[in-house]
Amino acid sequence: MSHQSMAPENAQLLDDVRQVLSNTEDLLHAAGDEGGEKVRELRQRIGANLAQAKTRLIEAEHAIAGKAKAAAKATDQYVHENPWKSIGIAAGVGLLLGMLISRR
Repeated sequence: MSHQSMAPENAQLLDDVRQVLSNTEDLLHAAGDEGGEKVRELRQRIGANLAQAKTRLIEAEHAIAGKAKAAAKATDQYVHENPWKSIGIAAGVGLLLGMLISRR
């Protein structure tokens, strides 16, 4: 999924979670098959939790992408239905930004 349609904070959070999951998997594999029965059970539970976390991460990515697409579609529809109002708003925002930048 492209991170261009997401807020930078959301994209960074998803990348961070993905990195944590990857690091945890690496640690789990590095531990090998050594240890007693309790260690094996713990390893299986960690593996199951990792799989569940990955599933939730994918679901979150899809939800965020869906919300971003819906917002873009609503904005596009509003601009098409109200072109002059949209031009006025854009001009006003541009004027305000220009005034703020020129004061520095």
